[in-house]
Amino acid sequence: MVVEHVRLSQKAKDQLIKLKRNTGIEHWNVLCRWAFCLSLSEASVPRVTKVPSDSNVEMSWKVFGGRYAELYVALLKERCEGDSLGSSPDVLAQQFRLHLHRGIAYLAGDRKLRRIEDFIGLVI
Repeated sequence: MVVEHVRLSQKAKDQLIKLKRNTGIEHWNVLCRWAFCLSLSEASVPRVTKVPSDSNVEMSWKVFGGRYAELYVALLKERCEGDSLGSSPDVLAQQFRLHLHRGIAYLAGDRKLRRIEDFIGLVI
């Protein structure tokens, strides 16, 4: 487990609300999974910044990852090792938050994401 609970910033919450409205995707965790994977696919390392946990959107790691929670941990560890950051619990927790929030910003900034089907275009 990377973190016990995933808590989003208010900015990320607002971005996800807009995405939920535009795409019809109802669940925070589904959008967060897409965001996390989108950020992992980006070649650059996320800029280290303090990400506040100032919203009321919180989910457990189990809810975030669902039945693929171990896969998300493995992907994060692989990415951190590839970025020469190591895989200590603190590094993993920090990088998870950075990737999650960067991915949410990417999704929110993509004006072509109007329907669930548009997410498929992200992986093709």
